[in-house]
Amino acid sequence: MVWTRSITQPPCQPSATTTAGSLTSAAMPARMASPVTVAAMTDRNKTHFGYREVDTDDKVRLVGEVFHSVARRYDLMNDLLSGGIHRLWKRFAIELSGVRPGHRVLDLAGGTGDLAKLMAPKVGDSGCVVLADINDSMLSVGRDRLTDRGITRNVGFVQANAEALPFPDRYFDCVTIAFGLRNVTHKDNALAEMCRVLKPGGVALVLEFSKPRNPLLGKLYDNYSFHVMPQIGKLVADDEESYRYLAESIRMHPDQDTLKDMMERAGFSRCEYYNLTGGIVALHKGIAP
Repeated sequence: MVWTRSITQPPCQPSATTTAGSLTSAAMPARMASPVTVAAMTDRNKTHFGYREVDTDDKVRLVGEVFHSVARRYDLMNDLLSGGIHRLWKRFAIELSGVRPGHRVLDLAGGTGDLAKLMAPKVGDSGCVVLADINDSMLSVGRDRLTDRGITRNVGFVQANAEALPFPDRYFDCVTIAFGLRNVTHKDNALAEMCRVLKPGGVALVLEFSKPRNPLLGKLYDNYSFHVMPQIGKLVADDEESYRYLAESIRMHPDQDTLKDMMERAGFSRCEYYNLTGGIVALHKGIAP
C-alpha cells in the first residue's frame, strides 16, 4: 500500500486518498530543511563518486544510474557478495532499534525492503513503516517484493532525498539507514534531517560498511572488494563498473569514530557503534534530543 498525499498529511495515516500500485514522489518544502542543513550546503561544489571527484549536482545522477542498473539483481548480489551475512547484520540492527507495536519507523535508502520486512511485524497494525528511497527503480523492487509477501497493511513507500526529508519535525520513533549513507552527497545534511524527524528519545541507526580493525583482514577485504566483487558483478549482473564504484564508495566513507562524531554534531546524544565482522560493517546508534 502506498500513501499518495500532501506533506501536511504524512504517511502512516490511511485515508480516502490511499491507493495501491503507485509511488509517492514527495515535493520538498523549504521549511523541511533545518538551518543546519541549509548552511551545510553552501560552497560545496565538489564531492566524491567513488574515487572520482565530481560536481555535487552530478553525484545524485551518477549514483542513480548505478542503482537503476543493479536494482533487479540487488538482493541476489547481496547474498552472493556477503555469503548471506548481510541478513545477520540487519537483524542485529532491528534488535537494537527497540521498535515495538504502535511505533512509526522511517527506513531511509530502504531499497528492496529488507529492514521494512523485519520491522513491519514489530510495529503491528497500530504502527507503520515508511520505506523511503531516492531511486525509483529500487523503490519499485521493494514495493513489489513486500507486496508479494503480503506485507501491505502497515507499510508505505515514498521517493525522497535523505538530505531534505518531506516529513514533519519529531514524527518518527525510529529512523534507519542501511548501506545507503555512503551514497549520500552531503552526509551531514542527511544525519541532521534524521535527527529532525525523530521524536525526542527516538533512535537513529546507521548500518554501513566501515573500516576493518585488523590490518590483515583489511588487506584481504581490499583484495576481495577490488578484484572479486567487480568480477562477480560482471558474471552475474553483467555490470562490473557499478560494483567497482560500490567498492570505492566504501573506502571513501568515514571510519567508525568519524561517523560517530558526525552524528554528535548533527544533534544526536549517547552515540555509540558496534563493529560487525571485524569492522567490515559498523552499526552506529544515536538518540534524538
